[in-house]
Amino acid sequence: MFTKKKLKINRHLFYETSHSPSLVDIVGEKMLSKVTDFCFIANPYFPDKRLTKKLQDRLPMLMKSYPSSNPRLSQELLAKVLHVKPEQLLIGNGASELITIIQKEFIDDFAIPVPTFSEYTDKLKKQECAHLFQLPPEKNYQLDLDEYARWIDEHGITSALIINPGNPTGQLLSLNDMIVFLNRMQHLRLIIVDESFMDFAAEDIPSLLPHVKHHPNVIIVRSMSKHCGVPGLRLGYCCTANMELLKRLRGLTPVWNINTIAEYFVSQLPATDAQYQKARLRVIKDVRYLYNELKNLDGFLAYPTASNFVLIKILCGLNATELQHKLLEEYHLYVRDCSNKTGMDKLHIRVASQGMAKDKLLIAALKGISAQYTASSKQQELHQSK
Repeated sequence: MFTKKKLKINRHLFYETSHSPSLVDIVGEKMLSKVTDFCFIANPYFPDKRLTKKLQDRLPMLMKSYPSSNPRLSQELLAKVLHVKPEQLLIGNGASELITIIQKEFIDDFAIPVPTFSEYTDKLKKQECAHLFQLPPEKNYQLDLDEYARWIDEHGITSALIINPGNPTGQLLSLNDMIVFLNRMQHLRLIIVDESFMDFAAEDIPSLLPHVKHHPNVIIVRSMSKHCGVPGLRLGYCCTANMELLKRLRGLTPVWNINTIAEYFVSQLPATDAQYQKARLRVIKDVRYLYNELKNLDGFLAYPTASNFVLIKILCGLNATELQHKLLEEYHLYVRDCSNKTGMDKLHIRVASQGMAKDKLLIAALKGISAQYTASSKQQELHQSK
């Protein structure tokens, strides 16, 4: 595979946020269509063209309209596709809004397995709240729930986080193991279970949503950016059987925290659920192909995944930042450098599936880079031996 004309990027932006900078900020609007984004995680198949066209047609009217002041209307529509009670739901301006409010208002001390999604370490009431539970690199950063439960109790921590499937690892904890853990930890004040990637875990979604009524100290958080593929709409939700917690949460969110375009999108979910399910299954098929190809590449270690992305350890001599910039500048492929994730080393990138055709471009690029650096390493060894 030949590299393309070298792309100029705004490198300084990578050092100004704990999240990845947006692609348009890095490369500019003119080059945006020429770069494939494997960094930001979103369903590439949903919404489909028909739903997108409906949104486009209604945009002039939606822009001039206020959203509803009654959140229950959107909750009822979302509840239809989630098969939960509307009163158990709260829709937010992205999951990040809900995460921020929950952490600043309801959590005094917090067990956080790391590495993790950085909002959970960045949006604490105060940094002393955080009790970081290091996931073992030698075990592929897999969370052991028994060990985690013992550690929480030994340190007297009152609230805990689990992201399932994990981010950035993509690894899945079984539904049965999760229920055993929740039953064991009923004494905790609050357990956040982030299921933003759960819809890609299996054909039959192993979610805790049907079981939430049995665990009043649990709040499930989900980002619709990920499974619905609409990061620009800023939609997320939480689900809990704790009505007192929800009442307080609703009192802390603005009356119009969801914009009219996002609200219209939610209104279309029941009618387009069949299309969404097809898109979800297609993503699962694609990411399995991506993982199977990546795990056979020399110079890289791909971690097993139950999400729509794959975590990769670099073994070919580059660090994550070097590989990210090389892929972006020379191959026009944008991946997530995980170096700034607390609890992770400088040798991991995360790649989100963008459909089989685009995934093949990434596979070919990594194969070429690995071959290049393997050959260079052998030449150096030969030179040193002389």
